[in-house]
Amino acid sequence: MSALIFLAILLTAIAAGMPIAFALLFAGIGIMLQLDQFDPQIVVQNAIGGADNFVLMAVPFFILAGEFMNAGGLSKRIVDLAGGFVGHLRGGLGYVAIVAALLLASLSGSAVADTAALAAILVPMMRQAGYDPAGSCGLMAAGGIIAPIIPPSIGFLLFGVVANVSITRLFLAGIMPGILMGTALIGAWWLASRNAETALAPKKTLAERTLLLGRGFWALLLPVIIVGGLKFGIFTPTEAAVVAAFYALFVGLVVYRELTLTSIHRCLLATARTSAVVLLLAALAMVASYMITIADIPAQVGGWMTMSAGSPLLLVGAMMMVVFLAGMVLDFIPIVLIFTPVFLPIAQQAGIDPVYFGVILIMDCSIGMITPPVGVVLNVVSSIGRISIEQAVRGVLPFLIAESVVLVALILFPPLVMIPAGWWK
Repeated sequence: MSALIFLAILLTAIAAGMPIAFALLFAGIGIMLQLDQFDPQIVVQNAIGGADNFVLMAVPFFILAGEFMNAGGLSKRIVDLAGGFVGHLRGGLGYVAIVAALLLASLSGSAVADTAALAAILVPMMRQAGYDPAGSCGLMAAGGIIAPIIPPSIGFLLFGVVANVSITRLFLAGIMPGILMGTALIGAWWLASRNAETALAPKKTLAERTLLLGRGFWALLLPVIIVGGLKFGIFTPTEAAVVAAFYALFVGLVVYRELTLTSIHRCLLATARTSAVVLLLAALAMVASYMITIADIPAQVGGWMTMSAGSPLLLVGAMMMVVFLAGMVLDFIPIVLIFTPVFLPIAQQAGIDPVYFGVILIMDCSIGMITPPVGVVLNVVSSIGRISIEQAVRGVLPFLIAESVVLVALILFPPLVMIPAGWWK
């Protein structure tokens, strides 16, 4: 009964246009009233506790690092570097986009930021070279959603906080799935572009590639610092976020000299706006999470699911289908905050590793960002690429299928996540 009340209040509030943070709050209060346990002090304490978390401090710093990276020239040099090595191939700018997406994902945990950076640089170039604008924008969107999978990842940070799971383990476990997503995009782009009549860029000489590698060295060093520091215990994920922000600021100011006081001010404002939204969601979602635990909603939902899922594999598949459907109408962060406290206890009871579950949940949520009708990343590329959302949906479809195949493979074969994760221990 509590699960139905929670779902009814949440969906009604969202349908009425209420911000999702407050919809979660009122859904939690609804359960309190149903259980006759309403206490404003509990609401306030959980909301404050939801935001007053040391690990969550990493969120604004990783967002700030991404802003500094884009404004300071790191993103542009990553794209130039990728172009120097694969830009001469048929469909070369598409391969540049994929390689650059993988590299940018290791610098910023934001799909929206990475997509915006890629689209702003590459879509005009691809249009001029004769590429289909819809397919180009679709590829940018599909490449951008790799960012929440490869560390540093804001999605893993939020999941780790809500689920009380090691964020370092989540970060390291996401590396191979992110690479698999990039590999799937390469295959899909090869099929889509093998017969395309587009302009071919000249192949770079060894000297030119060496020069581009030197220019991009400082940008490439950042993921090495982050992953190396986490693996060897030099710093925590929160400290890694501070290091990343300071490093991006230093490189943009001192090395590339593209950051100005005006652009720094703009980066700080953008970070403050985005962080406020994320942290308010995290704070108010904690009220709902607390009441979900008190009302034992995971047991109720687990009872429904065990009627249709008789094995851990089918159970995970059923949960991921629910998350996929939710991703069609909800944004990334609310899905993580809503479904983690509900589904994770069920998964753990079925013997599923929480790190593995976190990886496939975040990947499923990421795919939702390019799934209509909402698809926030699709809206970003359609705006930057000056195409309709319908064209963006058409362009992203083959890449959406490719990344969904990777997700299904990870569900069917959990060792694809857990064995590579063990290499990084």
